[in-house]
Amino acid sequence: MLIFSTLILVSLILYIYYKVNITRTRDRLTQLYFNGKARICLGSFVFFFGINQYLFYETKLSLYIGLVFLVLGGMQMYFGFKSSRYYKNAYRQQEAASN
Repeated sequence: MLIFSTLILVSLILYIYYKVNITRTRDRLTQLYFNGKARICLGSFVFFFGINQYLFYETKLSLYIGLVFLVLGGMQMYFGFKSSRYYKNAYRQQEAASN
């Protein structure tokens, strides 16, 4: 149970870190890349929160709510991963073209 609490806290801190970095950079590709990373962290936060809530309460209602959180968190992680990978490759291509 302590593991999920730690993972929830770490993913929330990383989400805030990436969101702050979005406001600090001016390059659009870097902002989109950081937004993809932030979505991964938000998805992992929701995912681990759903697992933690089910393990804490262990009722049918918490199971259903936890499953919804697992699906939503998994979708956020999946689309964040796709987004960050796409913009990382686009950034590399832009850097290669400028050199």
